[in-house]
Amino acid sequence: MPRPLVATIDINVLRTNLARAKQCAPRSKVWAVVKANAYGHGLERSIRGFSDADGLALIEVDGAAKLRQLGWHKRILLLEGFFESADLTTIVENNLDTVVHCNEQLAMLEKAGLTTKIDVHLKMNSGMNRLGFTPQNYRAAYERLRAIPAVSDISFVTHFANADDPGNAGLSLSEQLRRFYAATDGLPGERCLSNSAADLMHPECAADWVRPGVMLYGGSPGDMKAESFGLLPAMTLTSEIIGIQHIVAGDAVGYGSTFIADKAMTIGVVACGYADGYPRHAPSGTPVVVDGVKTRMVGRVSMDMITVDLTPVSNAHVGSKVTLWGNGLPIDEVANAAGTVGYELMCAIAPRVQIVELN
Repeated sequence: MPRPLVATIDINVLRTNLARAKQCAPRSKVWAVVKANAYGHGLERSIRGFSDADGLALIEVDGAAKLRQLGWHKRILLLEGFFESADLTTIVENNLDTVVHCNEQLAMLEKAGLTTKIDVHLKMNSGMNRLGFTPQNYRAAYERLRAIPAVSDISFVTHFANADDPGNAGLSLSEQLRRFYAATDGLPGERCLSNSAADLMHPECAADWVRPGVMLYGGSPGDMKAESFGLLPAMTLTSEIIGIQHIVAGDAVGYGSTFIADKAMTIGVVACGYADGYPRHAPSGTPVVVDGVKTRMVGRVSMDMITVDLTPVSNAHVGSKVTLWGNGLPIDEVANAAGTVGYELMCAIAPRVQIVELN
């Protein structure tokens, strides 16, 4: 018998969430972001789930080549571009679009002597201060790109730091928009600005392209509940109770004895731990659902197990069904309790977790 821990991935939900992203920006084309193995959902599944997207976007050069091998014929964008000159061969062979975000990449392109044309997306650092050319240096980078014979179309891209918090005191969405449009004014080429948060909450940011990520998988990019945006969970992680202990006041549970009962309790052991991708730092109180009843985790997360309070689940038994996140328990609710984000939980699913597909 296989271990009862299962991640169920619903391909049709991926399609539904993509349709929602398109609905939010009806005049824009869509890059569906599939980095980190499609946020843990699988590249092969992403091709089927996002067949209506205009292109796929990711950071892994080998992942882009794999998408071609899997049969994706539309555009593919490398969001961080190439990491060494050898990657340019892969870009040409697989007809990939690439971001260029620094002088070092420009120099590699200038020296490469490519004979095949490639489409380039010039990244602007409009205030997030990760990747990209500052607005002051942007046009100079554009002119260098324009002078490279192998460069075909040039598009313009930036990334929002606070689209889920547009009034952020550190950097506002409106200021990033101002910087971007001022620096690209008059330059011919397509624009792409909106991530999931902007796509959902700021239709004024939609340009030629949008590039939704976590929303496609049913996660929320901000503090609002994903379901309030009409998004559904594409991944549901379930397991079973594999053991039960009856304890009394003063008994401790788990490594470090961090949870001590203040009354008689029934403790269930769930087949799931941090080696499966469940967050080790999740504290006592993190929600779980057992046989349809919401309860809580107690004690530390172990490598292969977590322990939960079965006291409110009167008929719980070995074999009782447990939902760790997904249908019936939003992933963002679990992530918030664990002090992280739903993105991390999705991406952390371990190879040993059994995957079941729904179509």
